[in-house]
Amino acid sequence: MTSRERVLAALNHTEPDRVPFDLGSTQVTGIHQAAYHEVRRAVGLPPDEPQICDYIQGLALPSSDFMEYFQVDTRGLFALNSHNHGVVEVDAGENYAYHDEWGITHHRPKPDGLYFSVVQVPLARRGLTPADIENHAWPQVGHPERVAGLRKLAQQYRDAGCAVVVKDGFAGIFEFAQRIVGMENLLMMMAMGEPAADALFEKLLELKLSYWETVLMELGDLVDIVTYADDYGTQTSQLISPAMFRKQIKPRVAELFDAFKSLAPQAKRFIHSCGNVKPLLPDFAELGVDILNPVQFTATGMDLEELKKEWGSVFCFWGGVVDTQGVLPSGSPREVRDQVKRNLDILAPGGGYVFNTVHNIQADVPAKNFLAMWETLQEHGAY
Repeated sequence: MTSRERVLAALNHTEPDRVPFDLGSTQVTGIHQAAYHEVRRAVGLPPDEPQICDYIQGLALPSSDFMEYFQVDTRGLFALNSHNHGVVEVDAGENYAYHDEWGITHHRPKPDGLYFSVVQVPLARRGLTPADIENHAWPQVGHPERVAGLRKLAQQYRDAGCAVVVKDGFAGIFEFAQRIVGMENLLMMMAMGEPAADALFEKLLELKLSYWETVLMELGDLVDIVTYADDYGTQTSQLISPAMFRKQIKPRVAELFDAFKSLAPQAKRFIHSCGNVKPLLPDFAELGVDILNPVQFTATGMDLEELKKEWGSVFCFWGGVVDTQGVLPSGSPREVRDQVKRNLDILAPGGGYVFNTVHNIQADVPAKNFLAMWETLQEHGAY
């Protein structure tokens, strides 16, 4: 089977020749550049300075020799956005600062901090009005320059037999609203039913629709998977109640997913949310979600056996093979192998599974643990 055939078989809940492997096709299934360099050295690949697909998270866009060596089945398309384009660091004392096109300020610690963190949002004050939202300096995320050259790249990936994944233009409506007004402020606005909250969600939906119309009018016939990443879960529960999600967030996501169906009807719909999202799975199904990521099995309520039994015929699970908070960075290679084998045994039968870690492979993951993970896939991933 080609890589694309393998991925599509899994997404259609049939067993391909082996479990497909994703690495680096999105900003939530990638590898930090520090870990990337260490893995390359460990397997004898020559030094490489990869493109950075996400400066905020420090994610490498793995080079072709790396992807071929590890038999990665997916390839990602990254339109120009505030995480990969125009990132200019300025000296800010103890940190490097980056002021992005949304008006958000990010800091990366000196001398060699690994990531940027949001330190200032543009509309942090209380008492915002819909006019304040409308009058903010919003970027043109749907400008055609954002996708320049991507059709040629998508065709190259398709011709090479890979599954093509396209990244969203910015984080999900709920998550990104927090980056505009601040998390505490947004939650108060939602709880109080303030009109500015609805105005903010509507503006972000408008921007997303503009972005996806541009992307999918250009690339839709070459895209296999479209992605949406919005965090609703915590380690134990949810950031907002299911009722609040259904009232204020779900209708906007539904409109976006309807656009996916209209603009790229053949593409599978991927949703990312960390944490415990089990109470929201019926809603995800109603939205038409095909793929659930990252399947954070260490969170309360996210038992893999239960998820596979209850939802394995509805969702393709993408991730969930090894814990990136504990075992992958801090465990022994044996512990990594044991966890990967256990989770493969649960998730792989019947198809409906794409191999990936629970979120990105972070900078502190040793190469020996990455290799233990990958070797276990080679040993136990065949059907």
